[in-house]
Amino acid sequence: VAADEGIMPQTVEAINHARAAGVPIIVAINKIDKSTARPDRVRRQLSEQDLVTEEMGGEVISAALSAVTKEGLDHLLEMILLQAEMMELKADPDGPASGVVIEAKLTADRGPVATILVKSGTLKRGDSLICDIYPGKIKAMFNDLAQAEKEAGPSTPVEIMGLTGVPDAGSTFRVVVNEAQAREIGERLQDEQQAKSWDDSRRLRLEDFFKQIASNQISELPLILKGDVQGSVEAVSMSLNEIASGNKDVSLKIIHSAVGAISESDIMLASASRAVIIGFQLPLSGKIKRMAELEGVDIRSYRVIYEAVDDIRKALEGMLEPEQREIILGEARVKELFKISKLGMIAGCVVESGTIKRSARIRVMRDGEEIIMDTISTLKRFKEKVTEVTSGKECGIGLNNFHDFQEGDLLVSFEIEKIARKL
Repeated sequence: VAADEGIMPQTVEAINHARAAGVPIIVAINKIDKSTARPDRVRRQLSEQDLVTEEMGGEVISAALSAVTKEGLDHLLEMILLQAEMMELKADPDGPASGVVIEAKLTADRGPVATILVKSGTLKRGDSLICDIYPGKIKAMFNDLAQAEKEAGPSTPVEIMGLTGVPDAGSTFRVVVNEAQAREIGERLQDEQQAKSWDDSRRLRLEDFFKQIASNQISELPLILKGDVQGSVEAVSMSLNEIASGNKDVSLKIIHSAVGAISESDIMLASASRAVIIGFQLPLSGKIKRMAELEGVDIRSYRVIYEAVDDIRKALEGMLEPEQREIILGEARVKELFKISKLGMIAGCVVESGTIKRSARIRVMRDGEEIIMDTISTLKRFKEKVTEVTSGKECGIGLNNFHDFQEGDLLVSFEIEKIARKL
């Protein structure tokens, strides 16, 4: 953060990205060499974003520095090492290397080139590896000064050559036994990716909520909100937040909101946090549409606030567990008992009220207390199987898991009705 300019929209965006990724934040307050620098103002602005620095009595580490004069750089490095020590970040330099791809590109003279960060083990020139879905053998490694390296240990970033394709940023790599194994794994991974052109589990569309709700996968709807002017953003934000306020079962979380067109950065944030993007009074370029489709991000565009509110309300209501209400269908009194070899004990009953249904549940009551709740295995009237028996008629009832009937038991037939809840 520039000490003379303070918090900017891109700062807020970076904070939201870090929060979505669940990683700790260290704030570097740069340009303190300028006469207009006001680092204290920056710290106050950070507090408004719920980032309270240690100087303000919080826990967020900050370091004031100047990239021009180099003042404070050593302190920043010390703070980074301190954070790593507090997080107990350790790695074993022995063994085959593995790590993550920072960025990658296709060059005309060197072919696929990837900048990678070793997380464990030691990477050596000549190692065979699988990087993302691409096999390769390291032909050359270079450090940040473009100097050739023979090996790279944990926490070391290097640029490598020798891959057969351009890996995605954020993908992983690992060293394998030999080139043959790398090719075998690469072919399998590429076949899997081709067969499954897109991993639907990363998509989060409003229409998908009901499926995920049914399996109890989600109870919070993350949103990214973009609008044409600040007034629109605030109005939409307030309206959306009012929907789920006071409801403890589901919630709505606006992880980022800003004025301006939906950007590539918004798409990447939505993809990382599995959020839906709400655009208000904004045009959508073809490039952004294609990127959203590629990343599996759902963008909803609106011109009227109540339409956005109505869509989100429906999604949240679908996230609520339905209320269950018991409906008594009928009652039958046990008059005598019959033991049938293939069916077990059958209760000879008279329906005293309502209807006894074959598909309903049964609660066995004895002296006013519940003995068991079960389902019907057999419902007969005389010798015929029936689906229901009405009041005043006799019938035989057998249960799936209970056979210890006694004369005088009351069998209560009931159903459970699920009622959709409203916000």
